[in-house]
Amino acid sequence: MPRQNFPRSPKALLGGIAHLRRFIDKIRLRHAGQIQDYNYVTVGFDKYLVDFLGIDPKSFEQRVLAGGTDEELLAWVKTNGRKVSENEITQWSKNLLASGPKDEAARQRFQGRLQDIATKRGVSVGSLPPVTTWADVIELDEERM
Repeated sequence: MPRQNFPRSPKALLGGIAHLRRFIDKIRLRHAGQIQDYNYVTVGFDKYLVDFLGIDPKSFEQRVLAGGTDEELLAWVKTNGRKVSENEITQWSKNLLASGPKDEAARQRFQGRLQDIATKRGVSVGSLPPVTTWADVIELDEERM
């Protein structure tokens, strides 16, 4: 079975912004029909990113699909999004990457994701590397851990 193309890690910063490189990849891969099963734009890290940056997701999607480097796409974000300071970016990225489940329902989703990963790998949940953040669950699921 061929290895799946995964978007970059949410930890791969662009302009200090967590998840932006991943979001760019998700747009490109989804448009190419390669990641239909991924949550996209309206939930999770995508939604938090779009809300933080104050960008229109459809407009950004069109810009990404028009082509360009990550730096050109970052420039578009800075021009078309809300003005955020370097300090705001640093704090937001730190918080996003450190976030874990905050309530019982989220803990159950978190454990469910770990169980799904363990099942895909044919191992027990206990044999997976210990993780406490949603970003690490993504890393684990996409075989970077």
